[in-house]
Amino acid sequence: MKVMSDAEYGVPLPLREVGVSQLVQSAPVGSVLRIERTSIHDGQGLRTVLFLKGCPLRCRWCSTPESQRSTPQKGYARDRCVGCGRCVHSCPAGALSLSEDGLKVVTDFLKCRNCFVCVGKCLQNAHKKYGSLLSVGEVVREIVKDEIFFFHSGGGLTISGGEPLSQPDFVAEVLRECRELGINTALETSFYASYESIEKVLPWLNLLYVDLKHLDQERHKQWVGADNGLILENIRKVDQTNESLEIIVRIPLIPGVNDSDDNLSATAEFCKSLKKLREIELLPYHRLGLETYRNLDRDYLLPELVPPSPEWLTERAGFLARQNPGVPIRT
Repeated sequence: MKVMSDAEYGVPLPLREVGVSQLVQSAPVGSVLRIERTSIHDGQGLRTVLFLKGCPLRCRWCSTPESQRSTPQKGYARDRCVGCGRCVHSCPAGALSLSEDGLKVVTDFLKCRNCFVCVGKCLQNAHKKYGSLLSVGEVVREIVKDEIFFFHSGGGLTISGGEPLSQPDFVAEVLRECRELGINTALETSFYASYESIEKVLPWLNLLYVDLKHLDQERHKQWVGADNGLILENIRKVDQTNESLEIIVRIPLIPGVNDSDDNLSATAEFCKSLKKLREIELLPYHRLGLETYRNLDRDYLLPELVPPSPEWLTERAGFLARQNPGVPIRT
């Protein structure tokens, strides 16, 4: 049985249904996937990256499927399980049983309460918990542990997802407290969110990373699950504000999806109009999330696609630069 079927959460959700608003009614608590330290790929210097859960889009190449659902969820790494039965005997709901050969564990998700007792009982780390509900205070206390690295490297906090704008009140509070502590802040977003949500976080940001996945509306809808009208409108609105933040446009470059001359030319043309744009960054396709798809018992939607060569990325970056978007191109 699937942990959650593609039909249930493999499609985009209306904005009003995204996030943790039904679980958490106030800003002090958010649905956090994980906190990673000393990243060098998510802003200047060494960064602490706060990954949040919940995303309204369903990119077919998504490398973090565990971030899509807004609530904490359970995964199961079959190859780690030795069939010891500790989790079966400890489950308070009686949702777990051993397979007929006695080597693997089967979950009845109609009975499962998502209590995660099995995660704590498993000695092999076969049962996994993706996400936790944490308060703003708990998150900020973790972030400030890295202040010494921020000071010496010029780094800071980056909030990513999922889609962090699915939890705008929580994100705004974390950003505000960090800025008041003198910590540099950045946000990684698809910008598929209401502008009201965006306005809540803008005053507390130094840097904004925005994905441009495809400039053609229909192709964007085909590959991402929603058209790009709201995203482009939000970028234009933020670019016209008086906020002093900078924008970096990121293109997750997927072979055969958005790497064509036409799409890169259209992207460059759009970027020419942006006053706050600092650079364009190309992110090459990778397959790092395949194990998590298996742990969630979900199918990966691009099984035949392989990562591109460095030469291909260099050639595409050169083509984009020749379209003269007015800013540097980074890979």
